[in-house]
Parts: sequence; C-alpha cells; structure tokens
Amino acid sequence: MVEPTALIIGASRGLGLAMAEEYLGRGWRVVATVRNQGRTALHGLVSEHLEIETVDIADEDQIAALGDRLSGRRFDLLFVNAGVTNDPEERVGAVSTEEFVRVMVTNALGPMRVVETLADLVRPGGTIGVMSSGLGSIADNRSGGWEVYRGSKAALNMFMRSFAVRHGLDRLTYLIVAPGWVRTDMGGAGASLSIGESIPRVVDTITAQSGKPGLRYVDYRGQAVPW
Repeated sequence: MVEPTALIIGASRGLGLAMAEEYLGRGWRVVATVRNQGRTALHGLVSEHLEIETVDIADEDQIAALGDRLSGRRFDLLFVNAGVTNDPEERVGAVSTEEFVRVMVTNALGPMRVVETLADLVRPGGTIGVMSSGLGSIADNRSGGWEVYRGSKAALNMFMRSFAVRHGLDRLTYLIVAPGWVRTDMGGAGASLSIGESIPRVVDTITAQSGKPGLRYVDYRGQAVPW
C-alpha cells in the first residue's frame, strides 16, 4: 500500500509544526515548509518520512520556485497554515497601510498564491485545506475586535470559495478550518485550547472529510462554522 503524502505549508512552529508531527505519527509521508533557511523546531522532528522545504509565502517568486521543485510530485493533502495579526484592539481605520498589507498578504494573498500554484500536485479526489479562524466568520462576529485579522481571514474564506467554484466543487475536497482559540505565540497564554487539544482533532476532521468533494468551513471538531 502506498503511504499517503501531505504537503504542509508553514510548519516551523505552532499549529503547522503540530500538524506535521501528527501526520508523521499517523504513518504519512510529510513534506513541510519553513520560511527561512535557519534551523527550526521542525528540524527537530527526526523521521525518514519527513522532507523540509523553504518558502516565504509573502514572496511570489519563492512560491513559484517551490512549485518548480515539487513538479511531478503528487500529494493526497495540500494544507496551508499561515497567520499573523496586528494589535487586536487597533481599528481598521487606524492601522498603517504597511501593517494592513502585511496581515492581508500573509493571511490571504500568500495562501491563495500557494493554492493556485500547487493545486495541480494534489491527486484526483485529494484535499486542499487552509487554516482560517472562527474570527473569519462574518455571521458570527458578535464581539468586534481583531478587525484587520478578521478581515484577512474572511478574505481568505471568500478567495477559497472562488477558487473551489472555479475549479469545480466535485473535483476535490476543499476545507477552510478554524482550529479554535489555541495557546500559541499568536493566540496567547489565555487561549482556551492547547495545541494538543486542537490539532489531533483538526487532523481527525480533515480525515473525516477526505473523499467528500465540495467546500466546507469547519472547526476543529468538524462542526460547520457560519459564513
């Protein structure tokens, strides 16, 4: 039996690192990326089933170069993990143009450039997923705050919807995943979930949705998130 293979973009630490480790533990071959050439926590995962690539998803040329290096490979899962934020209390009208662009490029434009560039490497019937957030839900925004971050994730959700429709909803499984509020560098120490409580269930959810064509916006428990 051929071992399944995952391509995880953004795995140097946090949620992406945990995803790479989880898939390795489940018997997958994993190609995972880091942003810089230096050593990261991902390099500490000792496995003959792990390959490490380098790409900065804010750099269009680096994304294209990664596509060239992986040309001819086939993956059962392409998953893009990316997330930065600004000051959660900063209103969108007050944020600097540079900061707005940084968040939007990292959280929305970069991931979609990756999806557009690497989608053809996914096997027929495979899965393309992106790490979004419950804060990207427009319908569920009842508290405000995190305005620029919310906007970037809502944009990512919309772009994934457009991509899926354009490429055919019956061709692949497309997943927009909200991992919950997780204790990471970005989520903070007060978050309600540990990485160990979130990521194994994220992977369970991806596995449960595998082979079901169409686009779904789901949380780490597999529950639908309001658009």
